[in-house]
Amino acid sequence: MLDKLETAIGSSKADYTDIRYEENRRVTISYENRELRRLSTTTSRGGHVRCYANGGKAIHSFSRMEDMERGLSQCAADSQIVGSHRKAKLSLAPTETLRGQLLLSPEKDPRKWPLDEKHELLKHYRDLLLYIPKVVVVAGAYSEWHSHRWFVSSEGTAIEYDLLITNIGFQITARDGNVVEKTVYSVGGRDDYSNLLDRDEEFLERGRIAAELTTADQLPAGNFPVILDSDEASVFIHEAFGHLSEADGLQDNPAFLAKLQIGAELGSGILNVTDDGTILTAPGGHLVDDEGVRTRRTELIKKGVLAGRMHSRETAAEFSEELSGNMRAVGPKFTPIVRMSNIFIERGTSTFEEMVSSIDHGYYLVGAKGGQTSGDAFTFGAQYGYEIKAGKLGRLLRDLNMSGELFETLQNISMIGDDLRFAERGGCGKGGGGPMQLNAKSGKGAPHIKINKVTLGGAK
Repeated sequence: MLDKLETAIGSSKADYTDIRYEENRRVTISYENRELRRLSTTTSRGGHVRCYANGGKAIHSFSRMEDMERGLSQCAADSQIVGSHRKAKLSLAPTETLRGQLLLSPEKDPRKWPLDEKHELLKHYRDLLLYIPKVVVVAGAYSEWHSHRWFVSSEGTAIEYDLLITNIGFQITARDGNVVEKTVYSVGGRDDYSNLLDRDEEFLERGRIAAELTTADQLPAGNFPVILDSDEASVFIHEAFGHLSEADGLQDNPAFLAKLQIGAELGSGILNVTDDGTILTAPGGHLVDDEGVRTRRTELIKKGVLAGRMHSRETAAEFSEELSGNMRAVGPKFTPIVRMSNIFIERGTSTFEEMVSSIDHGYYLVGAKGGQTSGDAFTFGAQYGYEIKAGKLGRLLRDLNMSGELFETLQNISMIGDDLRFAERGGCGKGGGGPMQLNAKSGKGAPHIKINKVTLGGAK
């Protein structure tokens, strides 16, 4: 395949051309209680071409290999037309030439595991949850996605690489009278099937908490100190800060770009935030991006100061900053956009017990439950939480929401835990000026963190 793509790219009349060809396979098994909703294995294939000429860019997608050469010719011609009209000329930051295979070899390869065993494992966890008192609906799914890719460029890169991720996740609904509460929990998040096995107790714990929440008190509203568990803290750093660190989102946003100059003091001096795609045991791990750039570790915040950001070859050239290997596409009909790989808050020095004991009256928020951002304002939900009084954990609480302003909140982080953990469910949606791309290979992590003050919403 690489030989075929390299031969084709040699005919391109653009200044720069690359071709990415993919063969994709997705396995999905889903249940609602004992009703099988879906059991499918789907495959797809296709290619994507990018051409740059005279500072202009064009893209083209194709499904059949016999359409590739015609698409290449059209893409090159289109890029020349665009370049002749474009005032702000595009350029690409230089990158090393890569050649060869960058393939995965998990110890327990899900691609080799029988479908009926995956089905039985999902049913096993479902049955455990259905027997918990008060639990009325258990909706769960097994998901597996494998993408085998080839990438060649007119600069000489020619590589073959894999992306692979598996998950099992459940939404658990419990009811007591008119009160209905839900929790969610997922396991997996990597290329090795073994990470899905022997997770009974974790699913049971989340199911029991769903049942307990039906009789829990509601969170009172107000401004309080909080501790966020790793799940809630990782969603906060991903959504509220991570997207602002993707350089393509800053190109046409001068207001935020002015705030986010390298060297700007953003947060507490104990705060360090990193994006690292080389962590292959987390959902966003990958060996190379879809521009043929080797993935790497990028420090985003160091001791509270903005230290870097995530780039494409275009944005790295425009910003005169280093490449980061963060250009990703979810399928052949999509052009790559700048995406987080594994963004996380670095490990700190505090224990969870020290955080709790430092709070006279506040709350501990556990488990991400959706949310939204608007500029530097955010609102996030938590699945459940606990009151903290006189330095001790107290009653279980439901209906928790946290809101605030990003930069003020980063300054208010006063303790960071020594217990870094990555969420096992990946995922991020982003359009990047084009159609929405839902990327399962996007990870996030954090230790527990203490924030001195946020606005909490709950019972009035």
